[in-house]
Amino acid sequence: MSSIKEILKSKKKPKEIVELLAEALKREKKLTGEFIQCFKDGTTTEKGNCMEAIEYITKENPEFAEDYLDFVIEYINDKAPRVKWEACRIIGNVAKKFPDKVKEAVPKLLENTKDKGTVVRWSAAFALTEIAKSNQDVQKELAPEFKKILERETNKGVRNIYLKYLKGAEPR
Repeated sequence: MSSIKEILKSKKKPKEIVELLAEALKREKKLTGEFIQCFKDGTTTEKGNCMEAIEYITKENPEFAEDYLDFVIEYINDKAPRVKWEACRIIGNVAKKFPDKVKEAVPKLLENTKDKGTVVRWSAAFALTEIAKSNQDVQKELAPEFKKILERETNKGVRNIYLKYLKGAEPR
């Protein structure tokens, strides 16, 4: 199985599809265009699988995302929750490697902090705190935002991401 479309349309389990997509993308850089087109034409499930494949790769290899960052940032606020949270996680995974590029995602990530889905909010918190850790200029802008988010955030797991960041960012 080599084409992105074949992988997405296969009857395999979602986890297998994500792994096959990731392997194909790592193996053949020329599949980028086909991958993005399949994402755009795909079902909600296929879009989620595509975004998760990039997230899967960037956990171990953040450099991989270089050709995909504009695409990922474009879909941070997709209507599908899974696409949103995977896009946020990609940004978090690559923040240290591409600190200037990921700051373009900040306004969209801040929008996701108000999402009704806990996983989307958690993923946005992860991305925002990783961006803040890797970019001093953005850090000054985000610390006050994190305090505002904490005032409205009710989920303990999401709150803990911001609290842990703020605790570590305070001057000693």
